[in-house]
Amino acid sequence: MAIACDHGGVDLKDVLIKDLAASGWTVLDLGTDGPESVDYPDFAVKLAQALKDGKAERGVLLCGTGIGISIAANRFDHIRAALVHDAFGARMCRQHNDANVLVMGGRTIGPEVARDCLKIFTETEFEGGRHARRVSKLSANG
Repeated sequence: MAIACDHGGVDLKDVLIKDLAASGWTVLDLGTDGPESVDYPDFAVKLAQALKDGKAERGVLLCGTGIGISIAANRFDHIRAALVHDAFGARMCRQHNDANVLVMGGRTIGPEVARDCLKIFTETEFEGGRHARRVSKLSANG
């Protein structure tokens, strides 16, 4: 699992990395690592490249609200980044949308809700079926 964030998601990233490691995931931490202001698009690019290169199958992105970094990530054809705020969104983004990147806001979601969303995201499978047709339309060739 790859994970990246800007300065607005550093504290939450540290919490989520611990949960991922405790659940047996190999974590690819792509930064940032401190409170200094950085540009969220740079970290979305790092994560998108890691997924494209096969270094991870899924990822987590964090910024202050999750909005900017999700927009940046979804510019890439192979990314389906879903900004979630609760457990239901985390479940649906996997079951119905086959999201491969979970996005949350470090300033808009509490750590316990974020941990719950991450657990659901990692444990939920894509349903396929009628959803597969729709997901295929999300790609440039769909």
